[in-house]
Amino acid sequence: MEINTLSGEVIGAAIEVHRVLGPGLLESAYELALERELVLRGLSVERQKPVCLEYKGASLGDGFRIDMLSTIN
Repeated sequence: MEINTLSGEVIGAAIEVHRVLGPGLLESAYELALERELVLRGLSVERQKPVCLEYKGASLGDGFRIDMLSTIN
């Protein structure tokens, strides 16, 4: 899938989640719903993926997490 197509799917999914759930929920609820919507659209998604942080040549371990990651096939 090309980057513009993926971007369109993600934006469309986010709009659908907001349309169905509306405003006012916690971020975690929207994250779960967005994951479901992206999977329904045929995308592979990983949530809260740890990312190794490096600082001045030293690995500091899992310094932060990516909210959501989808790869382009």
